[in-house]
Amino acid sequence: MLGGLTGWHLLIILAVILLIFGAPKLPGLAKSIGQSMRIFKGEINEMKKDGQTTDQPAADTVAPPAPIPPATPPAAAPPVTPSSETHPKP
Repeated sequence: MLGGLTGWHLLIILAVILLIFGAPKLPGLAKSIGQSMRIFKGEINEMKKDGQTTDQPAADTVAPPAPIPPATPPAAAPPVTPSSETHPKP
């Protein structure tokens, strides 16, 4: 996606940032970005640590799967007998 950027592109981007934010605000902006990245990395590392301990249970604690009972055919319906109520006599 950004593979086509050259040194000139980055220089122009930095110049635009300098014009937008001004020179006095850039150190504070860089500091806040650095702190945000540090917090983000710490959270990612913590999630990886938590994932390794909870996602991989010990081999001796895993129970074998329960056997699946064989399928039973459906029960046969009783035969239908015609009644006098549904078929009146002629």
